[in-house]
Amino acid sequence: MQVCETIAEVREVVRELRNSGPVALVPTMGYFHEGHLTLMREAHRRFPVVVVSVFVNPLQFGPTEDLKTYPRDLERDLRLARGTGAAAVFVPSENEMYPEQFCTFVDLERLSGVLCGRTRPGHFRGVATMVTKLFNIVRPDAAFFGQKDAQQLQVVRRLVRDLNLNLEIVAVPTVREADGLAMSSRNAYLDPRERRAATVLYRSLQSAREAVVSGRRDLAAVQERLAAGIRAEPLAELEYAEILALPGLTPPGDDDSELLLAVAARFGRARLIDNVVCTVEDRHRRTS
Repeated sequence: MQVCETIAEVREVVRELRNSGPVALVPTMGYFHEGHLTLMREAHRRFPVVVVSVFVNPLQFGPTEDLKTYPRDLERDLRLARGTGAAAVFVPSENEMYPEQFCTFVDLERLSGVLCGRTRPGHFRGVATMVTKLFNIVRPDAAFFGQKDAQQLQVVRRLVRDLNLNLEIVAVPTVREADGLAMSSRNAYLDPRERRAATVLYRSLQSAREAVVSGRRDLAAVQERLAAGIRAEPLAELEYAEILALPGLTPPGDDDSELLLAVAARFGRARLIDNVVCTVEDRHRRTS
């Protein structure tokens, strides 16, 4: 496995690796957990060459967020990536990605203004800018993203369509702990009580999804029940609990075939997100 620190180096390495076949990219901010490794393994299962990027992107952190304290362990990350069969890891510095006088950004106005984008202004501009740069640097045939970051996934899919980028975006299901908690690097912030409390997110999502699948037409009432379930946990500080239509993240209508049930809450210093997806087929299967 080759470790590249500069754009010129990773481009040269990828050019040589293409002799072995198509290339998949797994963009990450490091501090790997099983969710990251699942992305890498799935990429390696489908593509002969996998490139992983590790970069804690400052553009997607707000001024009061955890950029300086975000967990990092590059040596461990490199060891774990090697174990998944990754061919190369790109670990650029901040200056390499954002040189002096950098002033070009990618912004998706509508998709960035809901859910996490509403309370984290500029976050998805940072995500979209970084992802576009990585796609241009590595020129992958496909890129792999986790369903846990559902809004990010829709942002990336839309920018690929809108900018006519020639690659496939592959979504991989959320990887969870045995008790349902979605794996996240920020889970490391949780103390034992907060860790137990955080399971309320998935429990509440499952309950709301069951209500939708069983035929509940009043989605506003289901959404309120979803929020109430999380608010009932004393250690949870609810940020949002919403039901939106995919892929546009718009208010759901009768003709929408896929719904996103999404939540965000704080437990101590950890801000956690989670979601489940419900399709029209799910609802028809239960009501027919």
